[in-house]
Amino acid sequence: MTDEFDTLGRIPSPPPASGAARARALAAAMQAFDAEEKNAGRAKGSSLWSRPSSILNRIWSTQMIAQHRYLAGSALATMLIIPAAAFLTLELTRGNLPSSGQLALPPLADTPRTQAQPVSPKPQGRLSEAKKEKEQQVAAQPVPGPLEYNADNVARQLNKPEAVGGTAKRAAEPSASLVPGPVPVSPMMAERAPPPAAAPRYAPAKPDLLPPMEQSRDRFANADTNPLKSVATDPVSTFSVDVDTASYAFARRSLMEGHLPDPDSVRVEEMVNYFPYDWPRPQSATEPFRTTVTVTPTPWNTGTRLMQVAIKGYDTAPSAVPPANLVFLIDVSGSMNAPDKLPLLKSAFRLLVGKLKPEDKVSIVTYAGNAGTVLEPTSARERDKILAAIDTLQPGGSTAGAEGIDAAYRLARQAFIQGGVNRVMLATDGDFNVGVSSDEDLKRVIEQRRKDGIFLSVLGFGQGNLNDSLMQTLAQNGNGSAAYIDTLAEAQKALVDEAGSTLFPIAKDVKIQVEFNPQQISEYRLIGYETRALKREDFNNDKVDAGDIGSGHSVTAIYEVTPKGSASVMNDPLRYGPAATSAPTPDAVSEEMAFVKIRYKQPDSDTSKLITTPVSEMNAVRDFGSAPQDVRFATAVAAFGQKLRGTNALDAYPYRSILDMARNARGEDAFGYRGGFIDLVRLAETLDRR
Repeated sequence: MTDEFDTLGRIPSPPPASGAARARALAAAMQAFDAEEKNAGRAKGSSLWSRPSSILNRIWSTQMIAQHRYLAGSALATMLIIPAAAFLTLELTRGNLPSSGQLALPPLADTPRTQAQPVSPKPQGRLSEAKKEKEQQVAAQPVPGPLEYNADNVARQLNKPEAVGGTAKRAAEPSASLVPGPVPVSPMMAERAPPPAAAPRYAPAKPDLLPPMEQSRDRFANADTNPLKSVATDPVSTFSVDVDTASYAFARRSLMEGHLPDPDSVRVEEMVNYFPYDWPRPQSATEPFRTTVTVTPTPWNTGTRLMQVAIKGYDTAPSAVPPANLVFLIDVSGSMNAPDKLPLLKSAFRLLVGKLKPEDKVSIVTYAGNAGTVLEPTSARERDKILAAIDTLQPGGSTAGAEGIDAAYRLARQAFIQGGVNRVMLATDGDFNVGVSSDEDLKRVIEQRRKDGIFLSVLGFGQGNLNDSLMQTLAQNGNGSAAYIDTLAEAQKALVDEAGSTLFPIAKDVKIQVEFNPQQISEYRLIGYETRALKREDFNNDKVDAGDIGSGHSVTAIYEVTPKGSASVMNDPLRYGPAATSAPTPDAVSEEMAFVKIRYKQPDSDTSKLITTPVSEMNAVRDFGSAPQDVRFATAVAAFGQKLRGTNALDAYPYRSILDMARNARGEDAFGYRGGFIDLVRLAETLDRR
């Protein structure tokens, strides 16, 4: 060791070291000093003759020799710390070291949590004094927090406690290996510090060292998949239309993150209606939408057929769009403090403001511990003022959602535009936890407010505590719609590209009722719409709320039906059922497969109107490949949604067939939505190991 120090002592100007580096160098150097003290009684060279040295060394004083020891310690610090610092910097750059919040170390048993003291720039010349000073410095070092990455922390987490401080006491402490999950360990680090041979590579972590990962608190409405129904006993199916798209965006985010979505989060109708379709359009505003029905063979079951009911809304010309009174109701509670929540929300609303016309009005209400008005009703001409108000939003506090809803509707009534569009746009993760917070209580609040002629849009953000169930409840009971914004591109689609269908309603309380002819159809199954089911008597009850359709919007519903006499019929015929005793029906009626009825209200009316469409073989195509392109693509999306949801009917139908169906029906794809869907099917095929 002495020869090594002599060599280091000849270095004319060692690089400067920081105080922290010098302290750690002393810790390492003291081990060598300890060894030197143990051998102090042994002879070191001849006492009669001096060691050979150069003329320069012989003229140095004893004090200069002491300086050699200091220089050796500094040089040794340089040799130890610089490579370690370079290694840690490289690992941090690669993202292989634990991030903030993933790793928090408890205080060392023998290290008090005290304020760090400055390190003396120069140790004493005598060995005992230097060692004493070193021990004081080590004891005074602060305990590293979760944001600090030093050699002790890394060694401790890599099951190498003997590298922490160098004392026998710390070396004897039990190690805690890294657990798989959010704390990645690079191959280089694992190679440098292998775990003890007697211990498993990934031993369970100590509870106080690495707390278990928090389980996702995302909430979804748990609705069972629609069952197969017999026409003989239940010939009528009734449901509310659904123009929401939240489910598709959430499923996409899950798949892009490398896992299948929660089956309860998959609402097949929302996945189908996420895509624009070129269904036949109504010719004038007096006819708010047009119905198209197409019957095809079922790709996944040769014994059944698919009946697709498509609605296309009238597309209002931009010049004819009425002025809008929009209230942005923004959740700024502490739960919104994440990059994919409030920051993304602010960017999304900035896009929407750029789409508005000068005669439109914007107000901003925020809620956390309580509600507050950030911006009174302001003309969209004052764009900079609106954007400045958005930029000031900061997260913090609890979530008093009901109070915010009351304040937003109050402001919407204050700036109400007669004959215009009046809408509250609620942006949140749905984590309401102050005041009225249950789904049922908030549902009643929204039901009372919709009587004012004010519509509702619900925009969901983030994950981990997303309350999708509540957002669906609010949208479905407040003349509203729901979307999930996971990227700025999705905000562009929902709030800019499809602003007409998102903001400007052409019909409200739209309900669909289908009656199946028992002479033609034995069984049927509605694909999706589980959370939109209505009672048969609700169809003619104008007091029952239903979905809304915006300008140019399309809505698609798909039934899987089993023809009379098919080998795929699952239910036995009734001995005493209505079919055995009913009177003969006219030929024209008996040839019908089904009768589709649609009820709707004008946006400013409380009285519904009725549209009817009979379905017969005139609506059918013999071969699925000859069906219209949009029909085939919608079928592919419906098959994919059922597959993700775990519907038994598609257990034997492979992703590869869905992929081929979608590719063959992709057609014109101006914005790449259909191409993105094809990518998701490929991902799901790889991830699904059920």
